[in-house]
Amino acid sequence: MPPLSLRSSLTRSPALAAALALAAGGVVGGAAAFGPIYAVAGIAALLAGLAMLLSTEIGLLVVFTIITCLPFAALPFKAIITPNFLTIALVVLLGVWCLRLLARPDAYDLRITPLGLPILGFLGLTFFSLYLGARGLPDPSTLHNYAKFVLGVLLYFSVVNCVRERWQARLVLRGLILSGGLAALVALLLWAMNDALALRLLVSLGRLGYPTSGRVLRYVEDDPNGLERAIGLSVDPNSFGGMLALVLALAAAQLVAQRPLLRRWLLGCIVGAMALALLLTFSRAALFGSMIAAAYLATVRYHRLWWVMLGAGVLGAVLLMGLGFAGAFVERVVSGVQFEDQAQQMRLAEFQNAIAIIRRYPVFGIGFGQAPDLDLTAGVSNIYLAIAQRMGLVGLGAFLGILAAWFVRSIRSLPALDEERTSWMLGCQAGLVAALAVGLADHYFFNIEFSHMGALLWGVAGLGVAIADLPEHEGAAQ
Repeated sequence: MPPLSLRSSLTRSPALAAALALAAGGVVGGAAAFGPIYAVAGIAALLAGLAMLLSTEIGLLVVFTIITCLPFAALPFKAIITPNFLTIALVVLLGVWCLRLLARPDAYDLRITPLGLPILGFLGLTFFSLYLGARGLPDPSTLHNYAKFVLGVLLYFSVVNCVRERWQARLVLRGLILSGGLAALVALLLWAMNDALALRLLVSLGRLGYPTSGRVLRYVEDDPNGLERAIGLSVDPNSFGGMLALVLALAAAQLVAQRPLLRRWLLGCIVGAMALALLLTFSRAALFGSMIAAAYLATVRYHRLWWVMLGAGVLGAVLLMGLGFAGAFVERVVSGVQFEDQAQQMRLAEFQNAIAIIRRYPVFGIGFGQAPDLDLTAGVSNIYLAIAQRMGLVGLGAFLGILAAWFVRSIRSLPALDEERTSWMLGCQAGLVAALAVGLADHYFFNIEFSHMGALLWGVAGLGVAIADLPEHEGAAQ
């Protein structure tokens, strides 16, 4: 069903019109308190929120745009809690499609999918670990972050219930690729700027919850005299690199597909921008993940992608040499492989600590708070060890089992898909391959303080399931 127009919606719902008028008044009042820039941002947020109430497609686009471009932005005022934009968008999206199911049960059915109950069971295990680790009383900060993490996982259900037709899948995939390209462009612009100007621009986001002191700009080995790392608006270069690796895999699949979602020249520009931004994060995990994802696509179907990878590697080497960073980049990669630098030494210590925690608490882990023993420290840069120490081997088994079932189901669906949907499905597979490879040296896809990364992982998983269930012909299903 096409989304309702704004005029018809306001005419049918005087309450909605009144709410819009009150919200507009609040934005005008906010202009006097915070300044014109925040007033413009408030108006944009107001329009986006209204559009989300009218269309779940717009809701999905807003969610993925926030995940990629502005993941830590929050309301510029403090209430009992200060929800960030992503939390609000996820709640609104979830509420709208649930209300749609209740209002029109004859037109829309609830889609749980075969993976739905296992995912809900996985969430149940996370709650049990949270309760057990906090002895029934988690602190407010942990509880708040955990709630955001749960909303991120529930994005899976929002996607499978909102993407029911091909045009919706096209819209969401295009939006995700374009927003990833926009995030990369912003990162490249900030990286190319004078450090003082870039710092001033990033600090100006302090009213939206972004850091205003400490490590706002990031450098290799935290040395301001060394190599600056691209971060965009994602605060952390490693999580930013992980996001780029996943979205880059989706875009790369479209770049070599027979029927790409966007103009091939535009896809080439987007892939190039994301690849360059990923290189400039100096995240070895993200680089490894993107290489594994590209190799997956080239091996499974798109063999000419090997040539694209070769060309991208040559172009990247030329750019790094032109920027004067080739030697430092190679040295960083080699030192990382040999575990010689400080960051890799710290990772080794984290791995040893995580294994010690798993040995003491093997079944359900220590939960999402601090380690219960003074000689142990929670936190490890590996998604699998992170899950095992937080949720025990039971939780790790559930996570791996769900993803294994997802890959089995998606691979079995490929022979029945046409060329267009095959390219979409392979892109989703490559995106999750990238995330799982990145997870060998990073933990952001399972970190309640980086809930947007978990939302991206489960949102793409939901997108893959939705693609497999799409009708064969346009407009064949509601």
